[in-house]
Amino acid sequence: MSDNQLDGTEKKSTYKVLSFGVLLLMAVVIAGIWGTFKFVEEQRSRDLRNWEVRLGIVADSRAASVDDWLRKQEQAIGTLANNASLQVYLTQLVIETAENGNSIAEVPEAGYLINLLNNQAIISGFWEPEEPQIRANVARPGRAGIGLTDATGKLLVSSGNMPPMNPTIRAAMAKAGDGEPALIDLYEGINGDPTMGFVWPIFAVQDEGSPKDIIGYVVGLRTVETSLFPLLFQPGDTLQTAENYLVRKDAKLVQYISPLADGTLALARKLSAQDDLAAAFVIENPGSFELASNYLGSKVLVTGRALTAAPWFLVRTVSEQEALAETDQRLSTMLGIFILLIFAVAGTVVAVWRHGTSIRAAELAVRYKGMAEQLRERSEFLKIVTDQQPTSIAVFDAEDKYTFANSVAAEDVEISQDEMIGKKAASVLGPEQAREIIEMTNLVRQDYEPRSSISRMKATGENAADRVVKSDFVPLRSARVNSKEVLTVFQDISDVVIAQERRESVLRALVSTLVAFVDRRDPYSADQSRRVAKVAVAIAEEMGASEELVRTVDIAGNLMNIGKILVPPEILTKTKNLTKKEMEIIRNSLVASADLLDEVDFDLPVAGTLRQLQENFDGSGQPNGLVGTEISEPARIIAVANAFVGMVSPRAYRSALSFSAAVKNLLEDADIRFDRRMVSALINYLENRGGRENWKYFSENVEEEPGEGAS
Repeated sequence: MSDNQLDGTEKKSTYKVLSFGVLLLMAVVIAGIWGTFKFVEEQRSRDLRNWEVRLGIVADSRAASVDDWLRKQEQAIGTLANNASLQVYLTQLVIETAENGNSIAEVPEAGYLINLLNNQAIISGFWEPEEPQIRANVARPGRAGIGLTDATGKLLVSSGNMPPMNPTIRAAMAKAGDGEPALIDLYEGINGDPTMGFVWPIFAVQDEGSPKDIIGYVVGLRTVETSLFPLLFQPGDTLQTAENYLVRKDAKLVQYISPLADGTLALARKLSAQDDLAAAFVIENPGSFELASNYLGSKVLVTGRALTAAPWFLVRTVSEQEALAETDQRLSTMLGIFILLIFAVAGTVVAVWRHGTSIRAAELAVRYKGMAEQLRERSEFLKIVTDQQPTSIAVFDAEDKYTFANSVAAEDVEISQDEMIGKKAASVLGPEQAREIIEMTNLVRQDYEPRSSISRMKATGENAADRVVKSDFVPLRSARVNSKEVLTVFQDISDVVIAQERRESVLRALVSTLVAFVDRRDPYSADQSRRVAKVAVAIAEEMGASEELVRTVDIAGNLMNIGKILVPPEILTKTKNLTKKEMEIIRNSLVASADLLDEVDFDLPVAGTLRQLQENFDGSGQPNGLVGTEISEPARIIAVANAFVGMVSPRAYRSALSFSAAVKNLLEDADIRFDRRMVSALINYLENRGGRENWKYFSENVEEEPGEGAS
């Protein structure tokens, strides 16, 4: 490994640490700013809650004053309605005028009633000084007063300055006709004065108080400019923009029924009841608190109360600017200070970190120089060691370039070691040979797991033999080495493979000889073992089994009947049904096959497979009563293959079963005698891989396989 590579590795590590530090610092700064804003927002919310309490106290106070004033006005009129003398005199007045046809002036009781009304009007405030008469001596209508009417609403007598009847008054009298007092809601009087009043029904003396007993009404009217509206001002209120006013709902509009701070007169303004309108908010949510817009569109803090004595709402507002000016200024100052502190701390951390980094960098430079010398020495040592090995050793980086090669690797491609370093595998080995190496190195880099492969290289010379090369690929994980580098070791195993192939060929010849010998002793089951082996191999390959398992079922299937050499010939050639003892001898021949082959070194579990062929999947078999996967996979495969071949092959004592009947029997015994997976694989081969056509000769009485001579 060169100094440049070490420096690059350390730089990448430093950059990673630097990036992590920057991200951490940014996270701290962001968290600090977020926390500051959250703190400021919480402080502002706390101040808003304080304002909610302050505005609510004033709203409660003013609403209570207005309600108290309304109740007093109502009681003043109610006192007259319940006056027994007034009830008697009004009854007499109604009789004299309505029944006897006398005028008001002719009835003595009228004078008493007028004096009573005048006194009560002056005492209770239902009185306004008379205004000068206009020219032509025409009296001007009054602005306040108390009057008595009969049951039809006809005015009989009144105080000296009683205003004339109008639709608003008539509507209130209609409501009072139900026997309960009614409010004459605020309206513009004769001179534009805000006027209101009450109507009380008057019942005959000693009547029960039902609507049919009403003999008349007492109507009280008064202006409210100087009596009601002053109650809206809070004593000692020092706020410049604070305002209290009364509103009521008028269909989809909000009507402002008291004077406003901008000079708008009472009853002179109506606005649409929009969601952000302060007055509309109070009407819909009396008692709640909100930041909304007032009648001028300015942002205000608002709360309000619903009155109990009238369908009105008291609204209390103060401008957001005045209410929160001090809060916003204080919080802005705090926010600025906190942010400056955060950046100051961040700057200090950066400065300290940079200073420490520079010191660290100087130390690392000295350290890396020493490490580079050590690494160079180790590289030379590694080169000397690997050059003594008979195998080709190389290291490839992430771009599949050589970063190391021993002398054997250089000799194989007939160039020097130094020339190989930095070159890509394809340019040194050629595209065809390099393709497999690149594929394997990419796989190793994905999961950092070592891998091996065996490849056969075709000979190019006339007398040259094919070469078999075993390749090992190992990921390099050292902290000082690029984690994407892969160590490769190429070993020529041609001699070993050729010897193994020769041994395999001899083994196959021996197996064929033994099978042929058994077939001659048992002519009625000739070729059965070869057929079982074919079916077992098809099942294993259909299941995607390994090469070792396929070879195991092939050899074990061919040799499964070798134990029949110990069975008397007369039993093997018997054409009648076998006795239980004879059947037991046949079954024991499978165990005998395993015993005979136990000492033979197949490098495969052949004997163990044969010893388990009579085990059943549900544990009911023999000799050990194994259950499920306790039975080896090769034994479970051969058991299905042996049963299938036995059923579809003719015997001396019966004809061959059809493939469909054999499959049906196998399915019935699935999970009992056989593993269902192996049965399913056999069925899939029969139906979808041409098995029925390939094996149709199983049901024929032949001594030779199609395309093969007798062994």
